[in-house]
Order: sequence, then C-alpha cells, then structure tokens
Amino acid sequence: MPAPENIFKRRLLAKETQIGLWVGLGDPSVAELAAGTGFDWLVLDGEHGPNGLRDILAQLRAVGAGRAHPVVRTRDDSRTEIKQMLDIGAQTLLIPMIESADQAREAVRSVLYPPEGVRGVGAALVRASGYGGEADYLHTANDQICLLLQVESRAGMAALDDILAVKGVDGVFIGPADLAADMGHRGNPGHDDVRKAVSDGLARIRAAGVAAGVLTGDRAQAKSFAEAGVEFLAVGSDVGTLRSGLVALRDAF
Repeated sequence: MPAPENIFKRRLLAKETQIGLWVGLGDPSVAELAAGTGFDWLVLDGEHGPNGLRDILAQLRAVGAGRAHPVVRTRDDSRTEIKQMLDIGAQTLLIPMIESADQAREAVRSVLYPPEGVRGVGAALVRASGYGGEADYLHTANDQICLLLQVESRAGMAALDDILAVKGVDGVFIGPADLAADMGHRGNPGHDDVRKAVSDGLARIRAAGVAAGVLTGDRAQAKSFAEAGVEFLAVGSDVGTLRSGLVALRDAF
C-alpha cells in the first residue's frame, strides 16, 4: 500500500481556503474534541504548547483519519525532530522562524527521503508506514509530505521572495505576533504597520504560486483574508475559545 493521500496538500494545490484552529493545550481529549467540530485542519503546537514527541503522537491518534487534518508545528527546524514527527505519522509540518532561503532549503531536505532529501530511512519501525504494513510507503511518502514554513520576523520578510523560490515549499505562513514584536509593536499584531506587512506578505506568497497562511482572532480580518483567497487560515485557538467561553459564562451570572 502507498502512503495515505494528504488531502490538506491536495486542497492547497487546488487553491481552496481551509479553515483551521490552533491546538496548544497538549491534551489528546481536547484535540479529539476539536477534530470533530468541523475545522479543516488543526495545528498541534510543539513550539509553544507543552508537547513532546509522545504528546504529539497521542494527539495524532486522537484526531484520527478522515476528520480535521493535523498540522504539527515543530519546536524549530531541527532535522532530528522533523524526522521523528514524520515517523510518528505527521504528514504536514509547520516549521517556525524561517529567515532565509538556505534555511528553507534545509527544511525541504529534512522532510524528504533520499535522493531528493536526507530523511532517515526507518520506515519498517514506524507508525507512518503502518509499522511496515504499507509496503510502498518509502516510494510514495515524499509526494504526500506537505511542508509549511513560518515567516515571522523582519529578516524573514526581507528574504520572503528568496524563500518562495525554494522548490518543495508547499506553503508559507505569516506569524503576526512575532512579526509585531520584531517591528516594535509587541503584543499589538493589530497595529496598522503590522497589518500592512502581513497583507503584503500574503499577497506576495500567493503571487508566487505558493499557498499562503495566517492566524488571526479578529473575525472581520479573518473574513477579509478568506475573501482574498488565503489558502490555510487559522481563526482561533483552543485556549482562547475555552477562556472566552468560560469568561462569558461566568459574566452571565
């Protein structure tokens, strides 16, 4: 059997807008609940969420197949961690803090088996191949891996056009919070200068024929991004939704 088809990647290539949710609590039950609420994709956050390898594994199992597509955000661009996340069954990775074309090229090499890349070959042992049950996994896995790079600094924005030219990058995500801080507007991603930088970045990504992504809790802005054709759009988080819901319930009484 071949590697499972990455529906999220297929829809990115078709230029569909997919709506996502950030999952940062690190709990399999929360991931399972979120996966059943109709979102197209979920970020299992290994950068800021309290998630190690086994935590992500438990959440991948909880999300299951055929529901919201799990996107795993790694801590950084560590080749070892990327390899392990792929081996436990992640097919789509979001790599934070990309600031150069060289860094982007190394990320591409990390997610692909040789000769296209340098991903270590241990398929007979891992969940990604059905523990060796998918005989064609090694020959089909590269086509089903989806690599998303996160650009979230002035350096990254300055190098954006070079990053977009790197073959094998499926999508580029603009991180407004870190970008705002780097631009001198820490805690204020809604600042006009930040909004302009984000909108300009998304337009450049789409113009290059690469899928564009962003996270915003501002519903009006989210709708405008969707109308502009942003392909992977996150509109909130488990933490924010739970907190706002609890506060609203308490305030009602």
